[in-house]
Parts: sequence; C-alpha cells; structure tokens
Amino acid sequence: MLVRASSFTVDLGEGGYLIGFTDDYEYPKEMPFGWRCGPASDAGAVVLTATDTGPLQLTVQLHDAPPASEAGGEWEPAEEISLRADLPALNLATLEQGDILDAWPDDEPPLEFPFASDSSDWVRMRLYCHADDPEPGIGHHGERHLVQLWPAPHTPPVHPDITEADRQARADYAADMATSMEDYTTTYTHQVEPD
Repeated sequence: MLVRASSFTVDLGEGGYLIGFTDDYEYPKEMPFGWRCGPASDAGAVVLTATDTGPLQLTVQLHDAPPASEAGGEWEPAEEISLRADLPALNLATLEQGDILDAWPDDEPPLEFPFASDSSDWVRMRLYCHADDPEPGIGHHGERHLVQLWPAPHTPPVHPDITEADRQARADYAADMATSMEDYTTTYTHQVEPD
C-alpha cells in the first residue's frame, strides 16, 4: 500500500542525480553506463538521465510492501536495487560539474521511511524512466522518473544487459576517477630574462 508520495521538478546538473538514505555524498567511483541506476554506496544510488542540464519531473513513492508493476508502454523497463537506510529521511542531490548539490526542494517536506521495529534496515528501490526525447542533451526532454521504495531484504539488482561499449565507458570512467589530481596539474616555471 502507498504510504506517502511526493512529486516535484528537479533542475539537473551535468551528471544525473544521487538518491538515497544518506547525506554523505561523494562523486561516484563508478557510473552505471548502460543502466539508468546503480549503487553509489550501500545507502545511495546514482541515476543517469537523458537530460543534461534541464528539468526532470520526479515522483517518489514510499510503500509498505512491493507495489504492483506500472502497466503500459510509457516507461522504459524498470530497474531495481537495494539500499541500506543509514538515515530515516530520503535525500536527493544533483551531480554538477565537479560538485554535488542538495536538490530536495525547500517547500517539500522530507520523506521519512516508516520502518517497522522488526525490519532490517534495507529498502528496495524501483526506478521507472521516460523521456519524450531520449537522445542525451541539454534542455527540456520531457523526462520524468518514478521512484518506488519499500522495506525488503537485500537482494540482487535487476538491470538490462549492457553492451561492450557500456563496459568500456565504465572502465574509462573508473580509470579517470582513480587518477590522482596531481596527474591533471602542470607546473610552469617563470624565467625572468635579464635586462
């Protein structure tokens, strides 16, 4: 049964968004290229969007049991992952170029998960996505996401198969994240010519 829902517009940065039961965000060490979502940590997920710097309509639903699957062909195939609830309130942040910004609207009350006293602190997240214009780019793509959350034991994720190009993009991203910042800096010496 649906316990609570919240719907609002998120102004995206350049890298999608982070969602989960943690406020200890850092840039993900891995990106789920080929999927729409993947773990950023045990308590949070990174969600990739078609929209790069533009609006996204986001609906988040809290359920007390697994909800029925959304019918109809308007959604891409659903993906699911398990999240550990380190905090009771759901947090949302956008991935900007080199920065992570809190994105939960000020006028929207926080969504707190109603854990039962006998529950493990794991939550299942199901993500549905739709974009009127699915080609990645800047601006309005008519993109909307539905995130459904309910208490459930930790179980394996549900994702579509990925391509070799997705595997290569993941490897390239991981290699970039593993490169130290010093490797991107150059030191120049200034020589003063005598008069």
